[in-house]
Amino acid sequence: MNLRDYLSAKKKIIDNELDKYMPRETEYPQIIHEAIRYSVFSGGKRLRPILMLAAGEMFSQEERKLLPAACAIELIHNYSLVHDDLPAMDDDEYRRGRLTSHKKFGEDIAILAGDALLTIAFEMLSEGGKDSKLALRVINLISKAIGTFGMIGGQVVDISWNKDKAELPELEFVCIHKTGALIAVSLRIGAILSGAAKREEKALYEYGKLIGVAFQITDDILDEKQDSKKGFNYPAFLGIEESEKRARDLVDKALMKLDIFGKRADILRQIAKFIIIERKE
Repeated sequence: MNLRDYLSAKKKIIDNELDKYMPRETEYPQIIHEAIRYSVFSGGKRLRPILMLAAGEMFSQEERKLLPAACAIELIHNYSLVHDDLPAMDDDEYRRGRLTSHKKFGEDIAILAGDALLTIAFEMLSEGGKDSKLALRVINLISKAIGTFGMIGGQVVDISWNKDKAELPELEFVCIHKTGALIAVSLRIGAILSGAAKREEKALYEYGKLIGVAFQITDDILDEKQDSKKGFNYPAFLGIEESEKRARDLVDKALMKLDIFGKRADILRQIAKFIIIERKE
C-alpha cells in the first residue's frame, strides 16, 4: 500500500469511529451538535490520529485499542481550530474551503462547540478500559501537551507577537508548542498504549516534535506562496528558500530518530517525507 492509500484508509477508519462518538445533529439541543459535527467532518487530514495508529502498528498493537485516544486527539485538534478562527484570535472566515464555525453559527455557539469538543475528548480518554492507571497517564500527558506549557502557550505567543520586536526564537516557540506538542504527544501515546520501551517512546516523541515544526514551516510556505496569510511565520524571517531548507533539515533529524526501529518505521519515514515533498505544491 502506497502512502496516499494508507492515509486514505486510516482516515476512513478514524472518520467512522468519530461518527460513532459524535452526537447526532437531531439530538437536543440540535445547534451545538450540528456545530461540532460541522467542524469535525470538514475534511481534515487526520494526521495526528494517523500518526498514533502508525506508532501502534510498529508494536503490533490492535488498532481498536488505540482508536479512542486517537479520536480524542483529533477532537482536541479541532477544538483548537474552532477557537483559533474566532475574531478574538485569528479572525478567519474560511477553513478547508468552508465558512468557519463562528461565521456559520455565531461566536457564542462556536466557543461552546470548541468547549464541547474538548470535553468529549476527555470523556473518551477517561474510558480507558481495565487499566485506569494507564488511562490516567495518557490524560496527564495530553493535558500537559495542550496546556499553557504546550499548545495554549504557543497560541498565546502567536497572538501576542509585536511585528516590530518579534524575533525568530519566539516563532520557534510557537511552532514547537502550538503545532509540535500535539503531534509529538500523539506518537508518544501510541507508543505508551502499545507497550513500547522507554527509549522507543522517547524516540517517537522526539520524531514527533521535529516533524511538527517541519509541518508548520511547510504550512507557512504554502500560505506565503498563496498570499493568503502574511506575518509571523518562517518565510517572513528567513525567506522561502531558507525556510524550505529548515524544514528538510528537521525531517532529516526526525528520520534519524527512527533508526532504532529499522523497517518497522517505514510508514513514519514516508509521512515525514510527505510533509516536505508532496505538501509543498
